[in-house]
Amino acid sequence: MTITIGPELEAALAAYAKRQGTDPETLAVGTLHSCFLPKSPEPIPHDEWLKRLRALTIKSDVYLTDEDMSREVIYADDDPP
Repeated sequence: MTITIGPELEAALAAYAKRQGTDPETLAVGTLHSCFLPKSPEPIPHDEWLKRLRALTIKSDVYLTDEDMSREVIYADDDPP
């Protein structure tokens, strides 16, 4: 891919790159990357993940028993008469 930029933008990019101690191409690619490619989220430590999961279950007013989760109950309406 080739991107054509005007002389004013090229000069600004070159000046900014020089202040950053890099070349204009690297600066341009890095800037495009940060604008258009999402950062991958930092992984959550297992302990924190478990803590958050438990907090979600504590807030729930619905509790399912083993019987509630049985095949017979889940698929009761799917059985032919």
